[in-house]
Amino acid sequence: MARRSKPAQVAGLGLLGVLTLSGCDVRGSWLSWGWPEGITDEAHRMHDLWIGSTLAALVVGIAVWLLIAYAAIKYRKRKGSDEELPRQTAYNLPLEVVYTIIPFVIIAILFFFTVSTQNRVMERSEDPDVTVAVNAFKWNWQFVYPDTTDANGGEPVSTVGSTEEVPILVVPTGQTIRFELASADVIHSFWVPEFLFKLDVIPGNENGRDNVFEVTVREEGAFVGRCAELCGTYHAFMNFEVRSVSPADFDAYLSARESGLSTFDALETIGQPGASIATEPFRGDREQQASAASDD
Repeated sequence: MARRSKPAQVAGLGLLGVLTLSGCDVRGSWLSWGWPEGITDEAHRMHDLWIGSTLAALVVGIAVWLLIAYAAIKYRKRKGSDEELPRQTAYNLPLEVVYTIIPFVIIAILFFFTVSTQNRVMERSEDPDVTVAVNAFKWNWQFVYPDTTDANGGEPVSTVGSTEEVPILVVPTGQTIRFELASADVIHSFWVPEFLFKLDVIPGNENGRDNVFEVTVREEGAFVGRCAELCGTYHAFMNFEVRSVSPADFDAYLSARESGLSTFDALETIGQPGASIATEPFRGDREQQASAASDD
């Protein structure tokens, strides 16, 4: 049996390491290489793409470093030696074809997995469990549940923010949630950091073709949401809160809202804080700024 070369052995060990780590759940460990924790299935898919791409880059980088070190050590000019330069391989067509094809193969593989992950993240189901219409405006948010009816006015249940109140978007865990985004004025951007996803809210897109995405939230909790597009004077104040609860609590919340209760009161009926706990309204900061400006 022919003895394998050291570069081949190193490449084999690197490939084995990539395959081994790709089958492990490394979320939250140092092997995440700086990728933040996500709370949705889609965030976990992007995490897996990040890990695979990082490991592939490490394998390629280590292979290149080993080849450079090998050439530098093996073909270095030794002290007192009168040896000529080693034989050159300029215009070696087979070698040039190989080191031209290999980068294209690597790029093609990364492109394939990137597009595949993107398609899965942006995939839309035919019948989502919950639909939320998100209306962005200067400088706050409105969240509407179009499949519900408020007993007070016969309109769908909705929550709208103000300078005194942070709007709370209540969603269930373990269910497919479709967000249909719309803007009343300028371009905004819907961003929940724990979703690891953001989408511009472009005005004039009435059919919702481009302003739609879906997620499945896996963790209960309160998470801050923001506008990630510079949209004017009070852009920094466009915060909201995502409150993820169990499916049973979510159904109870919607029932309470449909009976006429406010967002605050409906949340308290399911044992949740009625006001935002992930962020605060910026009314106080705005008043302080106005007071400081008047003093000047």
